[in-house]
Amino acid sequence: MKKVFFLLDCDVTSLFIVSGEVITVYLIKEISGIAGVSVRTLHHYDHIGLLKPVEVKRNGYRYYNDESLERLQQILFFKELGFSLQKIKDILEGPGFDRKRALEQHKQVLMEKKKRLEKIIASVDQTVAAMEGEKGMSKKEMFEPFDTEEIEKHQKKYADETKAKYGHTDAYKESMKKTASYNKEDWAQIQTEWNEFYKKLASHMGKGPKDQEVQKLIGEYHQLINNHFYACPTEMFRGLGEMYVSDERFTKNIDKHGDGLAAFLKDAMGIYCDDWEGK
Repeated sequence: MKKVFFLLDCDVTSLFIVSGEVITVYLIKEISGIAGVSVRTLHHYDHIGLLKPVEVKRNGYRYYNDESLERLQQILFFKELGFSLQKIKDILEGPGFDRKRALEQHKQVLMEKKKRLEKIIASVDQTVAAMEGEKGMSKKEMFEPFDTEEIEKHQKKYADETKAKYGHTDAYKESMKKTASYNKEDWAQIQTEWNEFYKKLASHMGKGPKDQEVQKLIGEYHQLINNHFYACPTEMFRGLGEMYVSDERFTKNIDKHGDGLAAFLKDAMGIYCDDWEGK
């Protein structure tokens, strides 16, 4: 295939002519400006194989095309939803990836986020108005945006799905046997332990998932599951981490404790399992 390269200017869009067809390409600085992503981040995406340039010249210039921009858009959508970079790479390179379907799913999740944010904003406005004496606010209205009824519905739906998927496994049977004797106080204690774990982990996010303190917390989390539910081998523990980012219901619930916490937890759990398995 004959390829002729024309460099118009080091700071402007360039062109490839391939088999008589003109193809627009972009320098990394242009991609950075268009997408609002730093050049350093784009270099990192290149390094991990998430977004490779279509060509790297001998002078070190990296060139991207329109397909690169489309892929970058998908990466940023998935990042917004809390997916780790490795998970995003796996999804985009999967044989079943459908860009149109992915965009539709992104929209659905973002619309749900938008609804919740609109309710919280409206509640803030109502609270300020009530404080200024303009309009009264009922106790129910004060907490309506934080109503957990929908979350509880999702949790019940997930419980039903879990039984359908894993009801035949020893882990599920052990979990059902253990939890059958739990009373309201037991569940409250478990929830408190879970929330404390998420709170502690969120406070360590800046240290990275490999940090010694983070890994210690992950070990404690692994023990919580073993103590309260079922014997959880590392393979299953790793699978739980993957589920925290692949199932938006888990992601949404965990991310209440810190933006991006579900993805961070998944990465930390993966490192913990690698250490245990000697990888």
